[in-house]
Amino acid sequence: MIEEKVSAANAHLSFQEFKKEVLNDYRLCLISRECSLLGRKEVLSGKAKFGILGDGKELPQVAMAKVFRNGDFRSGYYRDQTFELAIGEITIENYFAQLYADTDQDREPESGGRMMNCHYATRLLNSDGTWRNLTQQKNNAADISPTAGQVPRLLGLSYASKLYRTSPGLQDKVQFSDKGKEVGFGTIGDASTTEGHFWETLNAACALQLPMILSIWDDGYGISVASPHQRGKEDFSELLQGFQRTSKEQHTGCEIIKVQGWNYAGLIDAYAKAEQMAREEYIPVIVHVHELTQPQGHSTSGSHERYKSPERLQWEKEFDCITKFKQWILNYTVYDYETNDEIHIASSEELETIEQEARQLVKDNQKNAWTKFRSAIDSFKDEALFFLQKLIDKSPKKSFISKEKEDFLSISTPYKKDIFHLVRKVLRITRDEDSPEKTELLQWFEKALETEIENYNSKLYPETAFSALKVDYIPPTYDENPKEVDGRIVARDNFDKLFEKYPEIIAFGEDVGKIGDVNQGFEGLQEKYGKLRVADTGIREATIIGQGIGMAMRGLRPIAEIQYLDYVLYGLQTMSDDLSTLSYRTKGSQKAPLIIRTRGHRLEGIWHSGSQMGGLIHLLRGIYILVPRNFVKAAGFYNTMLQADEPCLIVECLNGYRLKEPIPNNLGEFTTQVGEVEVTKEGKDITVVTYGSTWRIVAEADKELQTLGIDIEIIDAQSLVPFDIRQQVKESLKKTNRLIIIDEDVPGGASSYLLQKILEEQKGFQYLDSAPKTITAKEHRPAYGSDGDYFSKPSLDDIVEGIYELMHEVNPIKFPKIR
Repeated sequence: MIEEKVSAANAHLSFQEFKKEVLNDYRLCLISRECSLLGRKEVLSGKAKFGILGDGKELPQVAMAKVFRNGDFRSGYYRDQTFELAIGEITIENYFAQLYADTDQDREPESGGRMMNCHYATRLLNSDGTWRNLTQQKNNAADISPTAGQVPRLLGLSYASKLYRTSPGLQDKVQFSDKGKEVGFGTIGDASTTEGHFWETLNAACALQLPMILSIWDDGYGISVASPHQRGKEDFSELLQGFQRTSKEQHTGCEIIKVQGWNYAGLIDAYAKAEQMAREEYIPVIVHVHELTQPQGHSTSGSHERYKSPERLQWEKEFDCITKFKQWILNYTVYDYETNDEIHIASSEELETIEQEARQLVKDNQKNAWTKFRSAIDSFKDEALFFLQKLIDKSPKKSFISKEKEDFLSISTPYKKDIFHLVRKVLRITRDEDSPEKTELLQWFEKALETEIENYNSKLYPETAFSALKVDYIPPTYDENPKEVDGRIVARDNFDKLFEKYPEIIAFGEDVGKIGDVNQGFEGLQEKYGKLRVADTGIREATIIGQGIGMAMRGLRPIAEIQYLDYVLYGLQTMSDDLSTLSYRTKGSQKAPLIIRTRGHRLEGIWHSGSQMGGLIHLLRGIYILVPRNFVKAAGFYNTMLQADEPCLIVECLNGYRLKEPIPNNLGEFTTQVGEVEVTKEGKDITVVTYGSTWRIVAEADKELQTLGIDIEIIDAQSLVPFDIRQQVKESLKKTNRLIIIDEDVPGGASSYLLQKILEEQKGFQYLDSAPKTITAKEHRPAYGSDGDYFSKPSLDDIVEGIYELMHEVNPIKFPKIR
């Protein structure tokens, strides 16, 4: 009989099974370490540009992988390569293909060469944009590099399980959840926990009680800065004690498990306990993995020997998790009472054999990855040279082209950019030639360029049948004598229809639930649909956005409300680095159709009346930005976007909630077309483009302008991103030959974007007889009060006089100077 001294987590295994599992874990740790070591060499040799590597974190990631189940989601840190190898997300060849930025998605399935190495993204979608069955695979939400940026999304990934477990109407969504049993796994470096995103997420998770496991890889440094200089207490677990549950009956707080990163048995037990609490009890768990090392330093850009003391470096050598694991294996014994022998897991010689095999395996796979990567480029190069040589043989500029070819051939390891540079240079040299050989080269070049545009510039927005641009237009319809109601009633009653129609809609934000938001757009809907579907949150904009992203990635349709446009800035990093890049950085393999609802424009108050549209337009490419002028238009946008895959920001007009509008009789059905402007008043003298609340002022100004003999055409932009995909503004300019953009953003804000779209993209400049003009707000935030608004943002007087001034320049006799 054999007495087995194994951990509780492995107590069900026979010794032989236990031995096999331990040695497989050791082999995996070695493979991952060799990937890191060889990866660094590949960067330093020039084959790759940059390396962020997972060495030193191998053992805890092996332990974490053991409790990661199908349906679970990871939102992680850029050192989780061992975990990804353990769950089968990547192969060794995939690892190196990503390091080389291989654009072949079969070789580099995470992003097709778009993301940096150690950034992972499981394919959640089929090629047609439909969802895969997420419960039958292990899932990675696409990684991002900004420190702690991955954590807000973790909140939503975990919260989705709670909704699938408890919210009525979601039980049939079996491709997204198995009755809410899924756990959200997060990982983060200890230095990154000093970011506000970490604390905001932890606080929200403790309040909401979510099935979440957040692992902290604590190696004592944030690049060169040691932990005592990073946080309030050197012992991070001690710093977290205020979040710790005081009893098992407590319905807030979390559990904290502290474990050494080199302690194999301790790590197995820690993650077994964490899983049980998170998956079965719905308790957020922090696993603080301390006494970890980072043998090669932060990245390939520097050396940790510059900032670590000799004593620290010696400690890291002794407490390297693989070194300690090896010692544990060699020291582990069981006693066979039948033979009176001690039995070991493995001898030193056996482990040495595994180590040698691991090194060779990684080297072979690295060579394969490099060969495949280079073969594709070399074949591309040979094609280019074939067509180039044909041109050389016929061109009168043969000597010049040959010189360019010789310079190119002197490059030891040419990349695509070098090949394209050569061909484009030759096309410039032969710009005045017309021959079959040049035509062949040009045709090859255009086809090759189309391929690389797909490789590098596609999928910023989902390109499927579910695009918002393909949603059918259904106009609002009205009774013969429609009832005039406050704008907020249009919003509220439309949301009511949508909640009835789509059980997967979840609305949440500050004051959204009990009082139905600060302007009562959700009035009474929490009482009707429950506290989970119409929910209040804390004041935590970054994690409101993150919560929405995670929920949307799991098949829900969240409407995340940010109370005012000014407050969007708190969530801007999450929106810009995560949500807006998601489709692009995964090459269309992931989506998060989140609707972000906010309100803005013309409220009186310096912190409630900003118009950051120019900044949002430039920082949020990848998110549609919609600016309806009234609530019928706003409701139409909600109806459209709930049928679409793109994330969006909808900015409602603050001064429209109490203004009267006729209420349509097809609420929840009619749509507003994304990307299309609306000509709200035809005219012949000047094309005036505006949006949002300023449209009302322009419409009012038009009445006085008509008395002054000026006939303007008013165009409501409606959506800024995308803008005017049918180029209706250009058609207007063909008639008026003059353009004014009226915008309550700062000078050069959204107006500069609109000018670029109209003048450059639409080539509207060729129809202008006068210089285009903008009428905008001042450079500062609006001063408080009605007078502050008048002198800070475009007023009716500013608009009338600004338009009149343009006509004065055209015809000073007919339109004499006012002042």
